[in-house]
Formats: sequence, C-alpha cells, structure tokens
Amino acid sequence: MSTEPHPTLEAVAGTAAAIAAAPPAPSLWSELREAIRGTGADYTQIPLRRAVFLLAVPMVLELVLESTFAVVDIFFVAKLGASAVATVGLTESYLFLLYAIAMGLAMAVTAVVARRIGEHKRAEAAVTAVQAIWIAVLVSAPFALVGIVFAQDLLRLMGADAWTLEHGYRYMQWMLGGNAVIMLLFVINAIFRGAGDAAAAMRVLWVANGLNIVLDPMLIFGIGPIPAMGIEGAAIATNIGRGVGVLMQLWILFRGGQHIRVLRAQLALHGATMLGIVRTSLGGIGQMIVAMTSWIFLMRILASIGSEAVAGATIAIRIMMFTMMPAWGMSNAAATLVGQNLGAEQPRRAEASVWRIGWYNMAYMLAVSVVFLLIPARLVGLFSPDPGVIAIGAEWLRILSYSFFVYGWWMVAVQAFNGAGDTMTPTKINLVFFWLIQIPLAWLLAVHLDWQASGVFWGVFVSETSVGLFTLWLFARGGWKTMKV
Repeated sequence: MSTEPHPTLEAVAGTAAAIAAAPPAPSLWSELREAIRGTGADYTQIPLRRAVFLLAVPMVLELVLESTFAVVDIFFVAKLGASAVATVGLTESYLFLLYAIAMGLAMAVTAVVARRIGEHKRAEAAVTAVQAIWIAVLVSAPFALVGIVFAQDLLRLMGADAWTLEHGYRYMQWMLGGNAVIMLLFVINAIFRGAGDAAAAMRVLWVANGLNIVLDPMLIFGIGPIPAMGIEGAAIATNIGRGVGVLMQLWILFRGGQHIRVLRAQLALHGATMLGIVRTSLGGIGQMIVAMTSWIFLMRILASIGSEAVAGATIAIRIMMFTMMPAWGMSNAAATLVGQNLGAEQPRRAEASVWRIGWYNMAYMLAVSVVFLLIPARLVGLFSPDPGVIAIGAEWLRILSYSFFVYGWWMVAVQAFNGAGDTMTPTKINLVFFWLIQIPLAWLLAVHLDWQASGVFWGVFVSETSVGLFTLWLFARGGWKTMKV
C-alpha cells in the first residue's frame, strides 16, 4: 500500500487553475512570424530550442537569398561565354582576400558584441559597432586603389585568356574599386547578428540582393534606353545593390533596432576598443586568408588546365554556395548563442546549442549530398551548355558531396570557436589542412600525376574531410569555454 500523502482537493484545484491560466505554447506559424519580424527576446533565458529557431530562421533566409544572387549572377554571366565566367572566377580569387578580411573582422565583431549583449552592456556594444565600421572603411581604401589601377595586371598574373584581359578587366575594376560596400555589408550585419537582431541582417540582404537580381539582366543585356554593358554591367549591378544595402544598415543601426542602437555621441574614435577588435579579428582574418589563398592556388592550378576547368569549378562552387548557405545560416546562429551565453556565464547552455545545431546541419547536408550525387550534370547544365564545362562542374559536385556530412559539423564547430572569440584555433587548423595538405595534394594529383581537374577535386575532398573531423574533436575538448574577449 502506498504511504505517500494524497493531494488535497484544494491542491488539485490550484494546479488545474495554474494550468488553465498558463499561456498556450506558441504555434510554429507564430514563431516563424516572430523570427522573420524580429524579436527582443533574451537568447540566454528563453528555451534553447526556441532560441535556435528564432536566430536560425532569419539567418538561413538571409543567406539563402545571398546564395540565390550568386547563382542568378553566374546564370546571366554564363550567357556571355566561358571566358566571362572565368573572369568572374579569377576576380573572385582576389575578392576572396577581401572576403577573408571582412569575414575575419565580422567574426570578431560578432563575438565581442554578443559577449557585451550577454553581459547586458548595450552601450559598450554600440561603441564596438562604431569602431568596427571605422576599421572597415580604413581597410577598404587600399584594395580599391589597387583594383582600379592594376586590374589587368592582376588578371594576367592569374593566367587570364585574351578575352578576359581585353574585356573582363573592367569587371575587376568595379568589384575591387567598390569593395567598401562589401566590407561594410559584412561588418554591419555581423553587428546585428552579435546583438541577436538576425531579422535586421536578413532584411538588409533581401533588399540588396533582390535589387541586384533585378538589375543584373538589365545592365548585362540592356533594356530600353539602358545599353548592354556585358560583364561590366554585372559588376555595376552588384555595387548598386550592395550600396543600397549599406545605406539601409546604417539607417537601422542609428534609428535603433530591437537589440542595439548607436547614438551620435558614440561616433568618436576609441583607440582601445578599436585595438581590441583588431586583436580579436587577427585570428579570424588569418583563418580566412589561409582558406581563401588556398582557393587562389587551386584556381591557378585549374587555370593552367584551361578556361573550361575554371568555368566548371566556378559554376559548381556557386551551386554549392546556394545549397550550403542554409547550413551556414544555422552555424551563424551557433556563434551568436555561444557568445551571448558565455557572456551570461552559461557555458553548458552554449555547448548544448552547438550540438543541437550540429545535428540539424548534418541532416541537411546529407540531403544536399544525395541531390549532388543523383543529378550533378543537370544542375551544372542549367548554367552552361558547354559539355566540357558541364563534365568538370558535375565531377566537382559529385566528389565534394562525399564529405558533406562531415562538413556540416565543421561549419558549426568553427563558428562555435569564433563565437567564443577563439579565432586563433581555427586559423592554426586551416594552416595545416589547407596550406600543408590541400594545396600540395591538389598539385601532386592534378599536375604531377596528371589527373587534371579531378586531382584538384580529390585533393579538396581529402583535406576538407580531415579538417572537419579534427575540428569537431577539438571542439569536444571544451577549451573554447574559457576565452575572454
């Protein structure tokens, strides 16, 4: 017989009343609307599943449209021929250096802003935002000068063909000359993400890339009084779209979002804060430079094989960007949650958020890999009718898809390190696996063993599978939890 006391009638009635008075759990549709509109929720306090959802949805949608533009852009450029596509690929090889700095700086900004928000120091977060913007403007100036003056020389150095040297150099002039909008777009959206205002970052890229998509065919092929500008029109469209996006960012930042607002009194330079951002960003910049310069070397190897190899790889990487952006969006949510929860002194919650998002990412990337294995040629064929380009691009998609289940985990683990402010660890990892393994292996297989483009693709597969497994193991050890920023 049970000896436990029986609940009284009053207790039962009280419990029933409490249950009846409790607010109903929000529906999926209401949470989706809240995620897209933006919310002032404290991500260190609300249920973890809801925090992941509210952050990941706008971050995924933001990057989906970014990747949509990348695919649409190459779709229109491909109609100008393989050399035009190769021009984009070679230009992006240099832009990757700029992206490396922008993304490295963005990593530091997200980590520092998220930590200040988690500590409930919003004024300090706003000061950090302003200093990051100043840094972005100062860094972009030398890139603009070099790109405008030495565009043809830079393309010649990468082994560009005659068409690119005669017609494509203006594309590079516009893209490097207008790099400030790229830098600011990265950095200010990193401010929004770190503060937890992912919906603002999403809306900015929706406007910037939506405008870009509309202007692309108009300026490339001409319409009405607008003359056909060819590949130069693609660059002009990109600069206009991103420039409008930056203006929108500044308006939101100074008007005041739900999590961060910059006041006029905070516009002055703060040397100590700026130095702290630079110091934290060095690891992130180094991390990205190692990865991006590795891509430059790979493109140089492909250029020695021929324009078809460069064009096929360029189309394939755009398709991969389109399909992988949702995974990067979820990974960005991990960086924000890690930074804010470490600031709130909740390291176990920070770690739990990473494992949860990691499982989501792995499932998504496995689904993508199945598509790439089944119809790679059909996907590449949407962008080019050239059989050689299709064959090379399809092979890239097929080979790289084998590593996607690991790559999904790698994305989240790297962003966890970055969100904690530990940007040096991924830098050291990239240095070993990309410079000391990927580049030599790709050259050995492609050139020395004469595997041609296939050698490059298999070299990338081996290095990226290895780096994914190693990074996940290192994350599980937990040293990132002790970082101070």
